[in-house]
Amino acid sequence: MDFSIHKNIKESHTLHTDFYTSDAVYEKAKEAIFANSWLYAGDSSYIADKGSVHPFTLLKHVLDEPLLLTRDLDGQAHCMSNVCTHRGKVIVEEAGKKQMLSCGYHGRCFRLDGKYKSMPEFNDVVNFPSKADDLHPLALEEWLGLCFTNLNPSVPFSTVIKPIQDRLHWLPFDTMSYIEEKSTDYIVNGHWALYCDNYLEGFHVPFVHAGLNDALAFDEYAYETHEYCNLQLGVAKEGEPCFDIPKDSPDHGRNIYAYYYWVWPNMMFNIYPWGLSLNIIEPVAKDLTLVKFRTYQFEGTEFDWTANQIDITELEDEAVVESVQEGIKSRFYNAGRFSPKMESCVHHFHGLVSDAMRQSDV
Repeated sequence: MDFSIHKNIKESHTLHTDFYTSDAVYEKAKEAIFANSWLYAGDSSYIADKGSVHPFTLLKHVLDEPLLLTRDLDGQAHCMSNVCTHRGKVIVEEAGKKQMLSCGYHGRCFRLDGKYKSMPEFNDVVNFPSKADDLHPLALEEWLGLCFTNLNPSVPFSTVIKPIQDRLHWLPFDTMSYIEEKSTDYIVNGHWALYCDNYLEGFHVPFVHAGLNDALAFDEYAYETHEYCNLQLGVAKEGEPCFDIPKDSPDHGRNIYAYYYWVWPNMMFNIYPWGLSLNIIEPVAKDLTLVKFRTYQFEGTEFDWTANQIDITELEDEAVVESVQEGIKSRFYNAGRFSPKMESCVHHFHGLVSDAMRQSDV
């Protein structure tokens, strides 16, 4: 199937609906997109202390890869396979603290960095141990108090997030704390990419989000695209909350309500004057998506959940995405056109999807 996206948005069509409706394409996208991208692995607080271990499944229902975060006794963080190199049993079943990793099947032991340590009854095995007996190491990056990993990193994490770091270096991200009571999960009856499509443009705000539209100056809404992320700048109307932006920022003098950063392929960093609303978009099935909302607050700021209406906006977005999920099944719709002014970030996303799907055919 051809998912080519024209580089010129004025000539381009959106992704063909086969991308959202085909079982075969959905299965192919699991590896083509997610197995080669930087993905959210959890909060750094999971491994805050030396000896901490935190097992998790990377993208359950998609990659289903059993992984393990650890912080060794020297304080170094690691991400590794959580599958024993002897007979394939999952090693760590529960989070906690350990001096070493020990498989409960036959007693093979590993250090907290994943290196092989010992194994009973293996004295006569030839050419043992080898590197193949270590737990497979994975790339791990810590940023904003969050952990990210990649099964097959072809692009450095620094390249992906550099536009955000350069633009917002002045914000006190190191003071953020996790607000559990303002964090939740949503299930959306729609394809994961439809949820991204909806997020990546403010075009729909006046038609879908009455409350948000009252806070944003729609005529000043702006878009920027980078290699693996893009930005939507929400400008506040007079009297609405906004950032106190320093003089060395390109945004100095503007009343920025929020920086909406999307990072390929499924992460959304919504940055407000009070902190960060992190959204992780995880496919569950072709037409079912788990949206994880995680809230982090800057030290010394006040969080007004009602004023920000994040939960209301989410429910409004869900309704639209679920309606589109039904609409794309139509035999009379295959693809649409882009608004060059309002949908450049959607076009950017579709281009990255197209590139990933085509590269998987090589």
